[in-house]
Amino acid sequence: MRKQDKVIIWPIYFDQSKTRKDGRRVSKSLSVQHPKIEEVTMAVQKLGLKHEVTPEVGYPKTPWLKTGMILVEKEGSKEQVIRKIAGKLSKVRSETPKEKPKKSKK
Repeated sequence: MRKQDKVIIWPIYFDQSKTRKDGRRVSKSLSVQHPKIEEVTMAVQKLGLKHEVTPEVGYPKTPWLKTGMILVEKEGSKEQVIRKIAGKLSKVRSETPKEKPKKSKK
């Protein structure tokens, strides 16, 4: 039975490297390169939306990639929720310090 008051959000919805056919749901200008479930979760938290994270599940089109999903309480349509998250996700990405590449010993 479906829960009408919640929507499933997958990180692939915001992945700039994916096509719309592959599952991206926002424009390239709103998307980021290879979003992680942690970044999407932070964006949802900053929006103040109630949510549940399920980290070890795969997007139905690519079930072998365990990207995780977030069940978010619906505020408006699913498309509106996705656009709000996308707007916040780019800010979260810019605030997050980037990992420095490890130097290899020769």
